[in-house]
Amino acid sequence: MKKLEQPAELAGKRVLVRSDLNVPMDGTTITDTGRIVASAPTLRSLAEAGAKVIVMAHLGRPKGTPEEKYSLKPVVAALSEAVGREVQFASDTVGEDAKTKAAALEDGQILLLENLRFHAGETSKDDAERGAFADELAALADVYVSDGFGVVHRKQASVYDIAQRLPHMAGGLVAAEVEVCDRLLHDPARPYVVVLGGSKVSDKLGVIASLLERADTLIIGGGMLFTFLKAQGHAIGSSLLEEDQLDTVKGYLAAAEERGVEILLPTDIVMASSFAADAEHWTVSSDALESTPAGADGIGLDIGPETARTYAERIAAAKTVFWNGPMGVFEFPAFAAGTRAVAEALTDQHGGQAEGRLTVVGGGDSAAAVRSLGFADDQFGHISTGGGASLEYLEGKTLPGLDVLAD
Repeated sequence: MKKLEQPAELAGKRVLVRSDLNVPMDGTTITDTGRIVASAPTLRSLAEAGAKVIVMAHLGRPKGTPEEKYSLKPVVAALSEAVGREVQFASDTVGEDAKTKAAALEDGQILLLENLRFHAGETSKDDAERGAFADELAALADVYVSDGFGVVHRKQASVYDIAQRLPHMAGGLVAAEVEVCDRLLHDPARPYVVVLGGSKVSDKLGVIASLLERADTLIIGGGMLFTFLKAQGHAIGSSLLEEDQLDTVKGYLAAAEERGVEILLPTDIVMASSFAADAEHWTVSSDALESTPAGADGIGLDIGPETARTYAERIAAAKTVFWNGPMGVFEFPAFAAGTRAVAEALTDQHGGQAEGRLTVVGGGDSAAAVRSLGFADDQFGHISTGGGASLEYLEGKTLPGLDVLAD
């Protein structure tokens, strides 16, 4: 995979960069700029080297036609601040405004195109339709740089097809993400602890199977933990359950025991009367989840304090840690303690930056959680920008957006 190592070689050229600017929004307000900040170094290095930089990205899930609520225009100010220079904006993606502004770019200037997914060709399953859109994008530039790790697992026009039409290379962000994932997949320092949370076991089936062959310990939290507890015979009240995954989870538990891999499950849970920030709640043992006043109607919303301490101790003692998925409903302060404990155990105050130690926050909700809880990115070894891409890489899957960059 060719990497962007000498930006000066692209001076004067029109460079089309696929970034990941799919940030969470509250109306027109960005609630987490993490992906913008992570995208900035590659764009800055190209601009400073004298390239004419054309940025393409998506936001949200429009259905192939323009929708104002998914416009990238609100991203312009934050991207300009992160890069340290003005970013122009094209009101379309491959239309007259984009063509005119791209052609008028001077060395060192940056242009952001409107949302790629306003065009059906971006995500089309039809190769010809996708290819036609990629042709229009390619006509804007001389070189393609892939720097949106969060989308490299997608066979999309701006990720896959474009690289078949222009000289191409991986940007600094993609190169760094691949390096970290390779360490996790092929050469982890031990002990190697994987922390998995989030809502559903079904979202992580492949990565669990893969990591059972690589990790020393799997720590389970989030809504998915209740399917594990149910598989062990525990009553779980009205907590989240994937009934159709019980046999699969039983298989994981058996495989872990056979391979000598430790699966840590909570010994206590914070149960609540309802799914609400102000819900009445109680901490109870994992084998007595229906013993609260809410009884069988109780719902588990966080791991308990005893579990949090156990998890933190195991994480702090590890040489390699990969974490994907919060431990509870961290958006509600009353149920954020478990996620906070895991985050603290990964940070440098517990040796998170110690020599030879790698701590990785695996993107998505985990990245949003650590920032919303007040942690800084540099307190962790690496915060991934691509939750889904990271998981598929760790499953050992071939990712189209990386495969197409092969030398």
